Amino acid sequence: MFDRIYVCHTFYHVYVACLKEFYIADGGKASLVLSKMSNKFGNMVERAKKSDIFEEVFEYDEKEDTFFPELKELKTDSGNIAANMIKRMKFCRKFGKLQEKYIPVDFRKYKDIYVFCDSDPIGYYLNYKKIRYHAVEDGLDCIRYYDTARYDNRGHFKIKAFIASLGLIHIQNGYGRYCIDMEVNNISVLPYPCKKYVELPRKMLTDRLTSQEKEKMLELFVDDIKELKDKLFKEKDGKTLLVLSEPLCDLETRERIFRDIIDAYGNIDGRDAVVMIKQHPRDYLDYTKAFPDAIVLDGSFPMEMLNFIEGLSFDRLVSVYTVVDSINFVKEKHYLGDDFMDKYEAPEIHRQNEAITD
Repeated sequence: MFDRIYVCHTFYHVYVACLKEFYIADGGKASLVLSKMSNKFGNMVERAKKSDIFEEVFEYDEKEDTFFPELKELKTDSGNIAANMIKRMKFCRKFGKLQEKYIPVDFRKYKDIYVFCDSDPIGYYLNYKKIRYHAVEDGLDCIRYYDTARYDNRGHFKIKAFIASLGLIHIQNGYGRYCIDMEVNNISVLPYPCKKYVELPRKMLTDRLTSQEKEKMLELFVDDIKELKDKLFKEKDGKTLLVLSEPLCDLETRERIFRDIIDAYGNIDGRDAVVMIKQHPRDYLDYTKAFPDAIVLDGSFPMEMLNFIEGLSFDRLVSVYTVVDSINFVKEKHYLGDDFMDKYEAPEIHRQNEAITD
């Protein structure tokens, strides 16, 4: 038996996996699985294999349900809850079984399995194989703003959660039979209770990091640390604005969103600020072309890594939906949220928690 394995879908997931590994065992005793489904990890795969933070690194060619045409009929609405539930039971089992050929490692050989975002296919596979695992929140306090388990299963949620507790269907974030617990940053901010929630504050994990551990993480996440620092410290004088990009709306609307943000927040104390845009890993807008006067930072590392760069400071940071509580290198933070997005798309698209009724 091996000790631990982490299944990650984003750079942020790997960041938290590193924090947990240093906290648990000083690194080097766990395996890392990088899913290729929704994130391009690129050169990080090879850097992770060379790093001593993890013992083994695997790539996972995870497949969404749309990859399998035989699942389409099982997702068709039958018109009544009983027929739909039977279809869902069949879907969950079949989807888990179809995923099996793409699984890169024997999970039964690990004492502890940590899965970020178990709403993804890996959750269905582990449920199908009856393998117990620990779920970990997808992003910092993300359930506070978007409770995917309750939103995806709105309407008769309690009944569906009970059926999931029997292992007959799969529901993410602590409601599945084979989910041991659901690790979150802060239980107190979550609007709905779940008996499997366990709290492990991210701040506690970062505050205990040594300088050596921070350096190891920078080496893992940043391909060229000198190039990054040159960009960050390019403008030593004047005011600075950091904008966090996100894959919002269509590309044309997205460009308008961030142009409006820069226009609204780019003047600080009567001076035009130097604008830096931290690109989101899944945002494929060409910001260098759209905003030629801005300094664009690569999307291949989580913004939290900038906390580890000594002497870094920004006057203002603006985010639409990315939670910025963990950012320590800015003087003034702005989280725009739903009211801001109402101007760019129909409110029901982004106000998911308001659609939860049970």
